[in-house]
Amino acid sequence: MLDQMYTEIILEHNRKSPHKGVLENASYVERGHNPNCGDDLTLHLEIHENRIENAKFSGSGCAISQASMSIMLDLVIGESVDDALSLTGLFSKMIKSEPLSTDEKQRLQDAQIFESLSKMPARVKCGTLGWHCLRVALFKKKEAQ
Repeated sequence: MLDQMYTEIILEHNRKSPHKGVLENASYVERGHNPNCGDDLTLHLEIHENRIENAKFSGSGCAISQASMSIMLDLVIGESVDDALSLTGLFSKMIKSEPLSTDEKQRLQDAQIFESLSKMPARVKCGTLGWHCLRVALFKKKEAQ
């Protein structure tokens, strides 16, 4: 039952993500490519005064990579750069099967549905592609300060 609900969330974000598109005036653009499965996604971030004001993604990929990117953007739009980086760290810990506190899991909200990827090594890169792009872009932002 729970697996079916998670599958429905993934398929819904894959089909109808409100974050698909391109930001013409993006502050940072970061492309992620996974040649193993063909995922090729580009993250577009609009950051003002250390806050992610808007974000979109474009490209193509499997349902997991696109849903993960969409759910990630639901979490980080409106967040500070530091809080968004903290979320990337929590997601990474979760994917590596490292223990998370109840509060840390709650911070990940719907992204918790990807916890089972830790048991599917071939799909880990799909689920983490967008998070990696975000982390790289945010570190570029921090280095530019």
